Amino acid sequence: MKQTMPEQTTINPNIAAPVAEKILGPMTHYRWTICALLFVATTINYMDRQVIGILKPTLSDHFGWSESDYSRIVMCFSGAYAAGYLLVGRLMDLIGVRWGLSLAVAVWSLFGMGHAFASTVAGFGFARAGLGLSEGGNFPASIKTVSEWFPKKERALATGIFNAGSNVGALLTPILVPWLVERYDWRAAFFVTGALGFIWLVLWFILYGDPHAHRRVNQAERAHIMLDPPDPPVKIPWLMLLKHRQTWVFLVGTSLGSPIWWFYLYWVPGFLYKTYGLNLVQMMGPLVTIYLMTDVGSVGGGWLSSHLIHRGWSINAGRKTAMLVCAFCVVPIFLAAKLDPTKVMALGSTTVHYNLWLAVFLIGLAASAHQGFSANLFTLVSDTVPRKAVSSVIGIGGMAGALASMPVQWFTGLVLDKAPVAGYVILFTIASTAYLFNLLIIHLINPRHEPMNLRLPDAP
Repeated sequence: MKQTMPEQTTINPNIAAPVAEKILGPMTHYRWTICALLFVATTINYMDRQVIGILKPTLSDHFGWSESDYSRIVMCFSGAYAAGYLLVGRLMDLIGVRWGLSLAVAVWSLFGMGHAFASTVAGFGFARAGLGLSEGGNFPASIKTVSEWFPKKERALATGIFNAGSNVGALLTPILVPWLVERYDWRAAFFVTGALGFIWLVLWFILYGDPHAHRRVNQAERAHIMLDPPDPPVKIPWLMLLKHRQTWVFLVGTSLGSPIWWFYLYWVPGFLYKTYGLNLVQMMGPLVTIYLMTDVGSVGGGWLSSHLIHRGWSINAGRKTAMLVCAFCVVPIFLAAKLDPTKVMALGSTTVHYNLWLAVFLIGLAASAHQGFSANLFTLVSDTVPRKAVSSVIGIGGMAGALASMPVQWFTGLVLDKAPVAGYVILFTIASTAYLFNLLIIHLINPRHEPMNLRLPDAP
C-alpha cells in the first residue's frame, strides 16, 4: 500500500527536543526500532563471515589446508568485499536503503549457504568472493540509515549499538557452530547461518519506511530527527569526494584498522588451537568471552564520545578522546603471544590454564577497543559528510580497508607457515601500536573536525 506523507507542522529544525515535545506532544522513539533492525542485520552479517574462522581447524584438517591456502580463501573475501563496499555503497545512495540493503542481505545469505557445497580451495574462494561482494553493502547502508534517522548528537550511540551486532554475531557463532557440527556436520553450520538472513528480510519489509512519512513516527520525533540543518540536495562524484580531507580521514582510518580486526576474526581460533591445543568445543568459552568484551567496547566507545559531547565537549574533542582511550587499550595485546601456554594452576580437582585466560583477556580488550574506535570512526563520517554522500564515503573507505587487508592476510599466512606459534608474537606486536598511529594520522588530516565544504555548480 502506498504511504502518504503526513501533514507537517512547521517548526524550527534546530529546536531542542524538550521544547519540541511541549509544542508537538510526547515523542515516539521508533528510530531505535530501526537501529535494532540494523543491529540484527549486522549480527547475521558477521555470523556468515565468521563461520569459516571458527571452522578453520576443522576444515584445515579435513581438506589439508596450509596457512597460505587459508589466507588465499580469506583474501578472496577481502578483494570482493572491497569491490562490494565501493559499488554497493554507491548503490545505496542511488536506490535507497530499503531496497539496497534487502538485495545485499538476500545475496549474501545465498552465498553463505553456498559454502556447504565447496570442497576445494577454489570452491571456498568463490563462495567467499560472493559473500564479500554482497556483504559490502551492510555498513554503507547502516551508516546512511543512521544519518537519516538520527540527529548528530545521537549518531555515535546508534552506530555503536548497531555495530555491536558484529560482536554479537561473532559471539553467537562459536556457540552455534560447534553444536551444529557435533549434531550434524560442518555443512550444516553454513546452511543454518545463511538461512537467518531471509528471516530478517521479512521483518525489514514490515517495519522499515521513510522517517518523514512513517506512520509510527510522530511529529515530535520527526522534528528531533531533523535537528540538524538539511544538507545540499546534490549528487557528489567519487573523484570530488576524494578531494576532501573528510573522505581521507575514513579511508586512512579503515585502511589501518580493518586488517587488524580481520586478523582477530579469522586467526584467533587458530591461535587458540595451535598455542593451547583447544578443539572446536573447548574454544567456545574463550571466544565467547572475547566477543562479550567486544560488545561492551562497541557500545562503550560510542557512549563515551556522546557522553563527553553532552557534557559540553566539542564534537571534535569528544570523538577523538574516546578514540584515544580505545587506542591505549589495544597496546597490551603484544603480551598475548608471549605467555607460557604450559603453565597451569590447580584449583581443587580442576586444572586452570591461567595464561590462556590472560591471553583471552588481552585479546578481548584489544578487540573491544577496536570496536569502540570503529564506532567513532564511522561517526566521523556522519558528522562531517553530507547525508547524500555518506554511503559513498563509507564505501570508499570500506574498499580501502578491505584492500589493505589482503596483503596483511597474505603476510599472516606466510609468517604462520614458517613459525606456527612464534609468528603470533610478530602479528600481535604490530596490532599493539596500530591504533595510536591511526589516530595520529586522522588528527593530522582533519585536526578541527571540519565539515565537508561543497562547492558544486548545482548547489543552492
